Amino acid sequence: MSDWSVVADRPREKLARKGPEALSDAELLALLLRTGGRGRTALDLAESLLRDLPEGADAGFARLRRVAGVGPVRAASLAAAAELARRKRPDPRPVIDTPAAAAAHAPGEVRTARKEHFVVFCLNARRQLAHRETVSVGTLSASLVHPREVFLPAIAHAAAAIVALHNHPSGDPSPSAEDREVTRRLQRCGELLGIPLADHVVLAEGSHFSFREHGLL
Repeated sequence: MSDWSVVADRPREKLARKGPEALSDAELLALLLRTGGRGRTALDLAESLLRDLPEGADAGFARLRRVAGVGPVRAASLAAAAELARRKRPDPRPVIDTPAAAAAHAPGEVRTARKEHFVVFCLNARRQLAHRETVSVGTLSASLVHPREVFLPAIAHAAAAIVALHNHPSGDPSPSAEDREVTRRLQRCGELLGIPLADHVVLAEGSHFSFREHGLL
């Protein structure tokens, strides 16, 4: 292969000849990274990043900066580029900013389940749903949940806040003494981790109770 062929295959030159739509995800990412490091080209680094984080620049600043060779400066540039692109297209992720929104996006089987299910909504800085996970399934009248089970997915998905939700098979959404104690523990843990508990919603068939709305958070 001639030296000209090598140069022409570089992402920047390829873009100039064929347009950005001709570039692979790795090549586009390499243009944003600009340089590689430690004997790797920008394209090598981009391919490595996509292997570690298939979401690419959409993975978010906190996760991007932990990828070897990226660091905070490049992570900030990638996150900014992803945010600009996101603002230009409709975002399908629902916003969970009210108890009714949390209730509406609870898994369908939870509202009528005969056992208590404890669900955590992981939210981004815009209160959009980044991830939803059922962390505990309890007995007919109790959901056994530990803060580590609630915050593990929140940490994994770099959540800015969480909303907790669980159902009452009895049909009465009024919180029990245990519900109040779990909420206090989750609130304290959230404060320590920097991932605040935005609300705890108790769901029953046809109604719900919000700790936030009742001044308990």
